Amino acid sequence: MALAARRGRSGLAGAAATVIDAWALLGGLTLLAVVAMNVASVIGGVVWAPFPGDFELTQIGVAVAAFAFLPYCELTGANVTADIFTAGAGRRMLAMFKLLASVVAFLFSLLLVWRMYGGLLDQKEYNYITAIVEFPIWVAFVPILISLALLATAAAITLGENSRGIAGRP
Repeated sequence: MALAARRGRSGLAGAAATVIDAWALLGGLTLLAVVAMNVASVIGGVVWAPFPGDFELTQIGVAVAAFAFLPYCELTGANVTADIFTAGAGRRMLAMFKLLASVVAFLFSLLLVWRMYGGLLDQKEYNYITAIVEFPIWVAFVPILISLALLATAAAITLGENSRGIAGRP
């Protein structure tokens, strides 16, 4: 069974797509863990004692999971689009828009890697922690940076594919 992001890709692009698929699945598992923690906290609040710091860990977990889905969305073309503006556009114009979207995604992901790495260094230097469970915030930046690096990889793959699409090559 082929993975969704793989979609006929081979070589390095296929390997990257496999990693991106697995990363998105890990993001989904992170989100399931957040949900399980919240369920345990609600039930614990009624029956026993609530889970301390659940809202802090929820914020971190949801942020990590959301970033984990970005490379998958880029690679599978699952990002939000405004089709109402392109409904009457021709094939070539749509190909140009896809190419432009890949360029923007690539450049934006590189910008985010740069700034998030700076944020990680600041969080680590100042030793910021959550108030209740005292979780070091910089730790959450690590999977987010991995997600952004994978987003840059996915954008580079789609950039190459969309460039070939404009040139009329598969």
